[in-house]
Amino acid sequence: QVQQVESGGDSVQVGGSLRLSCAASPYIVSQYCMGWFRQAPGKEREGVAAIDRDGTANVANDVAGRFTVSKDNNKNALYLQMNDLKLEDTARYFCAVDEYGGTCRTGSQYLEPWGAGTVVTVTS
Repeated sequence: QVQQVESGGDSVQVGGSLRLSCAASPYIVSQYCMGWFRQAPGKEREGVAAIDRDGTANVANDVAGRFTVSKDNNKNALYLQMNDLKLEDTARYFCAVDEYGGTCRTGSQYLEPWGAGTVVTVTS
């Protein structure tokens, strides 16, 4: 069973940075496409980033140049480095895994978020 725990959320000012982490079950990070989603209050969940087994990564257009997704297979960990945060980045962030083998892309329907997520609040 896949288990993931997100951490690193906090309250930061506009322009600040945060690094989110996702601790996954052993071998998950190395064997599957993984990604990040977020959901802001009153809004639908949206894909933020994805990273494939070989490390090929992609991010959503509205975070390109600011957010970077990475992973550490040895630590079974997934990361989301968020720089130049904006008010609209405020949301609960979830990590996700694709156990179905779909194309590894941001927001893929095959990426399933797990866990309670971690909250990022950006203030002015």
